[in-house]
Amino acid sequence: MKGWSVMAMKYTEEQLNNFDKTVLVQLLLANQEQLASIDQKLQLVLEQLASANHKRYGRSSEKLDSSQQIAFKEVDDQIVFFNEAEAVANLDDADYEEDTTKSKPGKHKGKREEDLSGLPIVKTWHTMTEDELREEFGEASWKQLPDEVYKRYKFTPSKVEVEEHHVAVYASKKDDHIIKAKHPGYLLRNSLVSPSLEAAILNGKYINAVPLYRLEKEFERYNLKITRQDMANWTIQCADRYLAILYDYLHEQIYDYHVLQADELCIA
Repeated sequence: MKGWSVMAMKYTEEQLNNFDKTVLVQLLLANQEQLASIDQKLQLVLEQLASANHKRYGRSSEKLDSSQQIAFKEVDDQIVFFNEAEAVANLDDADYEEDTTKSKPGKHKGKREEDLSGLPIVKTWHTMTEDELREEFGEASWKQLPDEVYKRYKFTPSKVEVEEHHVAVYASKKDDHIIKAKHPGYLLRNSLVSPSLEAAILNGKYINAVPLYRLEKEFERYNLKITRQDMANWTIQCADRYLAILYDYLHEQIYDYHVLQADELCIA
């Protein structure tokens, strides 16, 4: 009877009434054995699930205390999870095991001035009027001490302007000779892209790893209507027109090396 697949076989009430006592006892024992095996496997799966959730959402420590292990017990033939809420709630517990009290590294003298060096300084003076001083101290009863000076970083977000170039055009009265005044060149003819804008796109995409759709949203915040398709087309055309020579040169140079390396792959 132990070899029977009890879970796969279903008996009607009439069939069970026709079994003798020995068969019924063997069926019950086999059923209990299978339930114990299922409970053991379910316990293992639930602990693995709790461990996976802990690694994904919980603390960085690998230790998983007993309160976070989902356990269950059988009550009146029903599987009851008696610490599921605690296990889930503890995932966001702020009681970290790591020691977060780290000593701050000491700053060497003059570091602030080093950080500020090279940046333009805009000075603003805040003074009081003669009337305010007279009201505060009385007539000719004050003297001015050295100013109190404090410094703050001032950040100005990106500013977008439209460059409108008016190029004077001159024609000869004697023949069809026409000449234009000298003016800056353009990256792509009849395109709104400028060197500064394309540089911002290249910096955002290839230096800061910002996807084009996020750059599109960023430009929208400056009321600049540029689609990711436009940015992609500008980049491809500028690469073909201005970087192809450099690309071809580097392509030729690689044949002079006996080893080519890309990431961690070396090809001899």
